[in-house]
This record gives sequence, C-alpha cells and structure tokens, in this order.
Amino acid sequence: MSATPSPGRVGDVRRQNLALVLAGIQRNGGATRAQLAAESGLTKASVSSIVADLLESGLVRETYVTRDGERGRPGTGLVLNPARGALAVEINVDYLAVGVLDFAGELTFHETLERHNRGSKPADILPLLVAMAQRAATEAIAAGVELLGGELTVPGLVDTERNVVVAAPNLGWADVELSEELPKILPDAPFGVSLANEAKSAALAELWFGQGADHGTSERFRDFLYISGEVGVGGGLVIESRLFAGPQGHAGEIGHVVVHPDGPLCACGGHGCLETFAGQDAIYSAAGIDPDSTSQQMDQLLSRVAEGDERAVSAVEQAGRYLGIAVASTARVANISAVVLGGHFAVLEEWIAPALRRSLNRHAPGLIPQGNVAFSGLGQTGTLRGAAATSVRRILSRAYELIP
Repeated sequence: MSATPSPGRVGDVRRQNLALVLAGIQRNGGATRAQLAAESGLTKASVSSIVADLLESGLVRETYVTRDGERGRPGTGLVLNPARGALAVEINVDYLAVGVLDFAGELTFHETLERHNRGSKPADILPLLVAMAQRAATEAIAAGVELLGGELTVPGLVDTERNVVVAAPNLGWADVELSEELPKILPDAPFGVSLANEAKSAALAELWFGQGADHGTSERFRDFLYISGEVGVGGGLVIESRLFAGPQGHAGEIGHVVVHPDGPLCACGGHGCLETFAGQDAIYSAAGIDPDSTSQQMDQLLSRVAEGDERAVSAVEQAGRYLGIAVASTARVANISAVVLGGHFAVLEEWIAPALRRSLNRHAPGLIPQGNVAFSGLGQTGTLRGAAATSVRRILSRAYELIP
C-alpha cells in the first residue's frame, strides 16, 4: 500500500503540472485544454483544474480557436494574457532605455534617453532610470497592462545571485552592489527586478524573436554566437537553443578576445582586445570622427562610407577583419557554425559584412557558411526585448506564487 503523499510532495507535483501547462500554452502561442492534456500527459480533469487557477490569477485568458477542415463552433483556446507584462531597463554607455513587453510578446512601450554615462556613478543614473520606469509603468497601466516584474541590464560582467555589477569597464564601475536600488525601479511588482548582462539579453532576444526564432519555413539557428556592437563589444553563446553562460555567468565575452597581441590598451586592462578595433569609439577614431563629440557620430560615419571616404571605409573594414579573427577562434572553441551581429554591426552591415566574410574565409575556411552570418533586425530594442522576455519566463516559472 503506497504512502499518502505529504503536503510538500503534493505541492511539488502541483507546481510541476502547472509548469507543464504554462509551457504548452507559451510554446504553441495558445492551446486548447485537450491539446494541453495530450501534450503534457495529464488528465483532462487535472488540466481543467490548473487552467481554472490560471484564469483566476490573470496569467492566461480564453480565446476562440478554429480548426482547419472542421465544422461547428470554434473551440475555446488559452493564451498568455496580454494584460500582464514585464519591464526592461537598460544602462548603456551612451544611453538609457526602458521598455514594456506584454505576455503576448509585444513591445508596447519604448523610451530612450541619450546620455554620456561613462564615469557616472550609480547614484547619478539610477534616479533617471526610476523616473523612466515610472513613466513606462504609467503608460502600461493606461494601456491595461499590469507589470509583474522586470530586469535591469548593464554592459558588463554581473553576479546575478548577489545583484552586483562585477566589472563594467566602459562605465567605470567595479563591484557595484544594486540590491537596494533594484526594488526602487518597480516597487509594486510582485516578482521584483533582476540584474543581467545586456549582450546576453540581446542574444536571448535573437533566440526568441530574431534569427534563432522559428519563423515557419526559415531555418532556425539552434547554435550561434551573438555579438553586440555598442561602445564596447559584448556577446552571448546560444547552444541547443539555450543561453550558455558558463560557471560564473560570463561566457561569450568575445569583446575581450585578443585579436592583436601588440594592440592598444583596452578598458578591461588588457591589450589587443577585439573591442579596441571593433567597438564604436575605436571605429570612429580610426575613421577620423571624434568619439566624444556631441554630434551624431554614426550618421557621420554612414555618410562617409556611403561616399567612399577612404579613411572611414578602412576603419569599418578593419573592424570586420578583426571580427572575423575573433569569430573564427570562438567558433572553433565553442563548436558553433553561425554568428548573429547586432548593434552598430547591423547598422554597418553593407560595408562590414564583406570584410567579415573575407576574414572568416582566410582564418576559418568552411567553418561558418555564408548563409550562417546574419545581422539582427531587432534594432535598438533587442536588449529590452530579451530582458523583458526573460523576466516573463521567470514570472511564469513562479506562477504558483499567484495561486492560493
């Protein structure tokens, strides 16, 4: 005779079943109760009970679904409730940004504030972020979206367990603890605000919304290296459709792969890093554009390369060449055959792509097929989308906390 399950064990089983149902709804973009029972292996009665709790919590809502080739009334399906959402907040070297992503995956609000943040103290930046987050929350409420949690991203190494920015050289931050500041960003959110690396958030955005996503007939990248081009250069490794962060969460930092042993000093303290040749400031300087000017440097660069300015073209081609060296080395170590580039690399695709491909053909012939060099189409929203979507998944993984 089997023992009666303890309350703790019953609760664990309930949580596992809840996760199965939510995963089925999210994975399929919606599903009927019968489909969820068939996919999960749960009984229809169990699924119906869980769905009733999810409807009451507001995490999912009912919708009508049609079945091809069938007559009669449409069936009742379930989708994640777009009236729930998550906030994303981004600190970068030359701007601050916030965004709201609803549970349907739509970015419903986006605001960017251009600002030179290099050398700024957290106490200078965080009040601005809080004000931007408050505006985003107000807009979300006006649109009927309740924010349940959020994520803050920074361009540097982070310790997510301790809420510490370990090192963000381009900001001038080291061992900055944000445990007291994070709750201020979204004080009423039941699931709080977590900390993340901006490039890894952007890599996840490519996986879920961009080059790694399944768009019907298009081939999906299950394994790829994402490279973020900002003032610095960051990266993220996606292996078997999962972000590979490494033991300490810092894997994929391609910006600090050494591409020239006698190269210039990098903000990280090393010499010859990829960032010193392919970061925004490095490209601007090589092109003869003052990286610290208040004018629109990227617009200047684009204008000059379009006109065939020799110095500007050479600067972009040099960046592409060193990108190829770094990608070739990283791809061999990580055993991947695709790369996705975002940020200013995507903006400069027309001019940087040929140099990158020539470099790859020289240093790693055949390793990355031409069709596996892709450029992000998410623009400046990539990091926000990835961060907010990560928060949504974190919320869904703890959905049991919303159910009595």
